[in-house]
Amino acid sequence: MPLWTRKSATDARRSANEALLGALVGAGEAALAGRSPWADARARFWRNRAAALSLCILVAVVLLCAVGPLLLPHAFDSADWDAMSLPPSLNNAHYFGTDDSGRDLLVRSLVGGRISLMVGMLATLASATLGIAWGATAGFLGGRADALMMRVVDMMYAVPYLLIAILMVTMLGREFYLVVVTITVFSWMDMARVVRGQTLSLRSREFIEAARALGVPTRRIIFGHVVPNLLGVVAVYTTVTVPGVILTESVLSFLGLGIQEPMTSWGVLIHDGANVMEISPWMLLFPAALLSVTLYCFNYIGDGLRDALDPKGV
Repeated sequence: MPLWTRKSATDARRSANEALLGALVGAGEAALAGRSPWADARARFWRNRAAALSLCILVAVVLLCAVGPLLLPHAFDSADWDAMSLPPSLNNAHYFGTDDSGRDLLVRSLVGGRISLMVGMLATLASATLGIAWGATAGFLGGRADALMMRVVDMMYAVPYLLIAILMVTMLGREFYLVVVTITVFSWMDMARVVRGQTLSLRSREFIEAARALGVPTRRIIFGHVVPNLLGVVAVYTTVTVPGVILTESVLSFLGLGIQEPMTSWGVLIHDGANVMEISPWMLLFPAALLSVTLYCFNYIGDGLRDALDPKGV
């Protein structure tokens, strides 16, 4: 074979190899550029079957509570005196039965779910906001400010939570927003402790030192650099806080200190059902089942988020 022919073949193979290598490198860079920590966390979350199933069930419960009462033929506060304490039946459209006043239990359970979920979400959002601001500020400032702010948290822990909540609701009333405020006042301390511990580990990181060297104000460092790096921990702990808040509202309602009639909540329905559980067990069974399923779903979602956002799981 002539020399120039062999050289042309060699050059052609080299060009083909370089093109293949370039394509592989480009594909690898595109794949790496397309992946982010949040995308990896989302993929790990959906691989957790218990967490994924719990999320689907929770979404279904929320949708049922939101739109279900609009689609059912009965109003939550309308009484049918000819259908008092009826057991569940498909013939009269009372699928969960009726209570001792003839009100449809399915509609009341869904409306009660609205109230319980709204209290849980609003009180958790308020307590998380307060806890994040308090804990991040204490952890970042350190020194005497940190010691003083955390002593306030310790004193709040020493206050008998349920007793003070009962006194506040008794004195101020049982309005919806007062129940939310009462629960918020005593549910932010755990978030503050968690955020403060994470902030202590972040304040000596390089990007924080760089922000300080550039003269960035302390408030901007806390809420612009520290808090965004705590979102993973906050998201996990929030899913743990929501069921606790819902359970607290249910306890207050069970004691007769929660939502007032004609509105209702799962705690109110469980309280009413417990009084007649021997003769009308469905009045206790269905609201308690909805509450239990919702609490389990939040707990499993929290476990899934914790595992998905764990750096060791990468």
